[in-house]
Amino acid sequence: MELFCRFLKIIDVNLIYCLIPIILTLFFVELFFKNRFETRKALNLIRWTIISYTIMTLIHFLIGIFTQGDEYVFITRPNGSYKIAYLISLSFALFLPFTLMVKSLWTKFGYILLVAFLMKAGFYFERYVIIVTSLHEDYLPQNESFQFVNSLLFGIGMIFLQGLIITIIILGLFEILKRKNLRTKK
Repeated sequence: MELFCRFLKIIDVNLIYCLIPIILTLFFVELFFKNRFETRKALNLIRWTIISYTIMTLIHFLIGIFTQGDEYVFITRPNGSYKIAYLISLSFALFLPFTLMVKSLWTKFGYILLVAFLMKAGFYFERYVIIVTSLHEDYLPQNESFQFVNSLLFGIGMIFLQGLIITIIILGLFEILKRKNLRTKK
């Protein structure tokens, strides 16, 4: 179970957090270079990545419920005034990505972007709360607050850069495969 959790965390940090920049880059490539690159195939790969990740997360969730029972963190969290918000966030993460199985939905960049955002909406809200409370700490010297904002902007920039690099790699691989298929047909 520890190895599976570690694997999910690696996938989460290195790929899933970068989904929004990946999808935005694919959208702009499609917009500026109409039918030049295999953006639809890349979007399909992203769709299956989201669905596969959701299946692995759902398996992790079910294993945690059955092996740890009442001590499992997801069972004890949805209590009190945040119960509805937590359950909505959980349903966005575990069930909304399966709507990408419908062809009329997964061919739209906007819908995949919405699914990618909503499946991590809880994470984004948590980060937002941390950022806002850190910016409002009046007891910190001005210098430390400035360093926090710089590190925050650096982190966001790195996520966007990582998403851009992943998109270039995906499009490059599909371009190589396209050229290889053209050579074999001749």
